[in-house]
Amino acid sequence: MDVVVTGGRGSSGRWVVDRLAEPHDATVLDRRLPDGGGHPEVDYRALDLTDAGSVFDSLTAIDPDAVVHWAAIPVAGTHPGVDLFRNNALAAHTVLSAAGRVGADVVQGSSDGAYGFFFAEETPVPDELPITEAHARRPEDDYGLSKVVTEEIGKAIARRDGVSVASIRPSWIQIPGEYPCRAPEYVDDLAAGAGNYWSYVDVRDVVDLVEAALAGAVEGHEAFNCVGPDNALGRPLVELMREHYGRVPDDCTVEGDAAAYATAKATAMLGWEPTRSWREAADEDVDVPTV
Repeated sequence: MDVVVTGGRGSSGRWVVDRLAEPHDATVLDRRLPDGGGHPEVDYRALDLTDAGSVFDSLTAIDPDAVVHWAAIPVAGTHPGVDLFRNNALAAHTVLSAAGRVGADVVQGSSDGAYGFFFAEETPVPDELPITEAHARRPEDDYGLSKVVTEEIGKAIARRDGVSVASIRPSWIQIPGEYPCRAPEYVDDLAAGAGNYWSYVDVRDVVDLVEAALAGAVEGHEAFNCVGPDNALGRPLVELMREHYGRVPDDCTVEGDAAAYATAKATAMLGWEPTRSWREAADEDVDVPTV
């Protein structure tokens, strides 16, 4: 396929590009060109993704089969909230609108932040464990709100233009060999990871899901949780919830040290399952894509 990737120079976007460059013809749209020419099998175009004219001009010229929209300000607290929301929501609107007009299917980066747990003034106990994609989304922060909006944009574009849009909701993305979710200050402080119920996901599992969504039979808009196979502390999740929150939701079927988020939908629809646990990946020696 001819695939366009936005944000392909970012910390996780570069892993997406590295995977897609070999089987597909990939073009990266990002704010600036890479130093040194970039990936040898990838074309690069520098533009402002919030500029509708620039994005539409680029996508009509490339005429891709699919677009992976991965560009965003990735976390709250690093920019003024209004700037973060404006960037993420407007970029999603321009990119997905142009993708729909050229008939390109879309895989886009959403987040478990859309549920609203992590940045809530007082983190709530979820309505269910494990948390499915049907769980209510109740963000209080601009980042989580921007991800709710990007998913709603995906629904609108899928309805209007008849393309498929898969919204991937990763939890805290970890790079093999680094894994800050296993740092002593995280592991030894129960409160440090309580905001997303000690969830994480290896970047390679994220890329696997992106690739599965590109190849899968998605109709309309679908959202998919993307988390690791276990929680970052390696303890029974029910025990962690009771120790920190004092209770678990009435609707609780999670067992052992499983993750707080369900991934059964991605397995059923796309054949994807997370396979990388912190137990091996935290100390794994893997070459990190540089561009």
